[in-house]
Order: sequence, then structure tokens, then C-alpha cells
Amino acid sequence: MNSPSTPDWPFTDPKNVAVFTTTQVVQLGQPILYVAHDEDDGAWQFHTGGQQISEDDAMIVALHEIVEHDSTVCELADLPWGWFAEREHVGGPWRRLRR
Repeated sequence: MNSPSTPDWPFTDPKNVAVFTTTQVVQLGQPILYVAHDEDDGAWQFHTGGQQISEDDAMIVALHEIVEHDSTVCELADLPWGWFAEREHVGGPWRRLRR
């Protein structure tokens, strides 16, 4: 069960929950332009967007590591399960869509 968010942590998921991302985000420092909150299990995905993701590039990290990389993803803490959000560039507005 999810715990309520706190003022300093907006997500209902704990800071150490495992999330999916890529080497492009974590190791190469590319921007997060696509975020998905999976419908089946509530898993989070954080990607650069606009490119194919290979299994070799997949990574699992803690949610707090993603927030440390780009704190603007906190704007999506209330993204419902089964929705995704995308933006054209860092600092641009997030566009939320249901899958």
C-alpha cells in the first residue's frame, strides 16, 4: 500500500522504489522527456523520448535517483496509473495523456 506523500517528497511511492530508465538518462545525462506510470502495476518509467530503447540500455534505479537527476519530474507525482507525460525539452510543459 502506498504511503501518503510528504511536503518534501511528493510521490506516494517511497524514495527507494525501483523504477525503469535507461543508460542514456543515468550514465549519459540526457534529459527525461517521457514518463509513464504503468497501468498494470504502477511501475514508473523515465526515458529520453523519441528513440527506440534496447534491452541493453535498460536500467533499474531508485526513484530518488531520478528526482536527483531532474527534479521537474516531481510535477508528475500525481500522474495516474495508465497515463504518460511527455515534453519537447527540459523546462517545457508536460503534456499528460491516458494510454
